[in-house]
Amino acid sequence: MMPKSKKIILTLILLLITLFSGLYISGHAYILKALQVVYVHGHITSFIDDFRFFPTRKIENNPQNIWHWPLHKQYNKVKPTKRLLDEHKKMKTVAFLIFKNDSLLSEHYYQGYHKDSLSNSFSMAKSMTEALLGKAIKDGYLKMSDKVIKYLPGLKGKYAKEVTIADVASMSSGSNWDEDYYNPFKITTEAYFSHDLKKLMMNKVRIDEKPGQKFKYLSGDTQLMGLIIARATGMTLSEYMSKSFWQPMGARKYALWTLDDKGETEKAFCCINANARDFARFGKLYAHRGNWEGRQILDTAYVQKSLSPRLESAPYYGYSWWLSRYQGKHIAYMRGVLGQYVIIIPEDHLMIVRLGKKRDKAATGKHHNQDFYVYIDEAYRMLEQLPQKEK
Repeated sequence: MMPKSKKIILTLILLLITLFSGLYISGHAYILKALQVVYVHGHITSFIDDFRFFPTRKIENNPQNIWHWPLHKQYNKVKPTKRLLDEHKKMKTVAFLIFKNDSLLSEHYYQGYHKDSLSNSFSMAKSMTEALLGKAIKDGYLKMSDKVIKYLPGLKGKYAKEVTIADVASMSSGSNWDEDYYNPFKITTEAYFSHDLKKLMMNKVRIDEKPGQKFKYLSGDTQLMGLIIARATGMTLSEYMSKSFWQPMGARKYALWTLDDKGETEKAFCCINANARDFARFGKLYAHRGNWEGRQILDTAYVQKSLSPRLESAPYYGYSWWLSRYQGKHIAYMRGVLGQYVIIIPEDHLMIVRLGKKRDKAATGKHHNQDFYVYIDEAYRMLEQLPQKEK
């Protein structure tokens, strides 16, 4: 007779085999990757340095052409407020930078991170992919009014022939994408851990509603945009990013763009892994309407369009940038799911970069998270401590 302990072990093995077989047969094998990356490493969702567990492609900088951020005369002389420090602790901030007049005023790192640490952008990558779109338009590869199906002829759905690049760039495609981050059986999770992201997009994404009518935040729209840019330019997104932005803007360090498990397609909707100073370059570029130190990288009109609402019903979103009117000021920002922010307030020549592991919830009916307002309020309180002539 088999010992009881061996029976239990055998039963568990059979259950695991049945589970794994079921996931493969049902088309949910990506869940095994999710378990391997997330739960085995003590997390319950994606985390800011999970790039170590995925294939990546390097976004090359030019070590001979690094543009260094000027340090403000009061660099790190103004101390963070108590409320800000409390928020950092609560939200597990790893980097918080304030730039004033294009100079680095305050720079602090936490939890073992430093100025060269790579950290996952999450959905800030949407704004950066939209910058690639603007460059592709400027370079003559495509037009905002082009139909998506011109570049992705396999796109499915009742309105597949109508949806334009402008629609996917402004989150108004009308696609069937379900933006659910925590349900392992939904497409957002599948895309994050997918073996073949391009195949997933062509097989499961459909344009079921009339495009250009209403805003709906969908990571799938940005992924379609990424596939279009790669098809139109004949380059990988990482290669085009390096050529168009990372090197011209003198990035401090290379970045890593996470790929699908096949190692082929960039996750355009997320997952550019860079340091805080290099993420900040996109804020400076857009605050200066596409001009980088005298070089017009993006057309001014394109940047202005990006930072303006496309739909009257969604004044809080432009073309892959979040928008806010707060304290009477026009604010635009890049945003990631765990509280990644590059916030620009051009009229005050102010920029805030925050990277971390958590973010606050938005108030009911609101589109901006509570911590977003805290970072802005406390940055202004810190500015109040500056000598009058340097504010």
